[in-house]
Amino acid sequence: MKHLKKVAVAVVLFVAATGFMQAQSKVAHINVTELLAQMPEMKAAQAELKKLEETYKADIQSSVTELRNKYTQYNNEASSKTDEENQKRAIELQGFEKNIGEAQQAAQQELGKKQAELYQPILEKANNAIQKVAAAQGYDYVVDASPGLGLIVAKGKDLMPEVKKELGF
Repeated sequence: MKHLKKVAVAVVLFVAATGFMQAQSKVAHINVTELLAQMPEMKAAQAELKKLEETYKADIQSSVTELRNKYTQYNNEASSKTDEENQKRAIELQGFEKNIGEAQQAAQQELGKKQAELYQPILEKANNAIQKVAAAQGYDYVVDASPGLGLIVAKGKDLMPEVKKELGF
């Protein structure tokens, strides 16, 4: 019986201490999406990606225009060509269409790689700044308050102004 009382007291003290420690945890929040959108580096990266995308788009559009011109030319000349020549031309046009599709896929892949390459250092910089500010202010947890991520109430400390100051903007 004495042993049971000691165990019960130990459990009660453990639960109380754990509850007290959890009550002492400091939580802050920041809208990471908004922070990233305001970073000058992100704006520059997005501009670079847009320029690259427009270059790919122009190249593909010129190929599509060339394909249309060939379709028109081949349709106009079809009656004066043999069936064998028309079949060769049809195969040529199909190959050209396939090349355009492959070029579009390659462009999308290159854009994805470039985006990852450009965004990674920006994300790391933002994360480091958030961690530095949180540590300096004694926060144990920082919750991302970006819309749609599950944060329902954000009454705690918003670290946005301090993180922006840390990042120099």
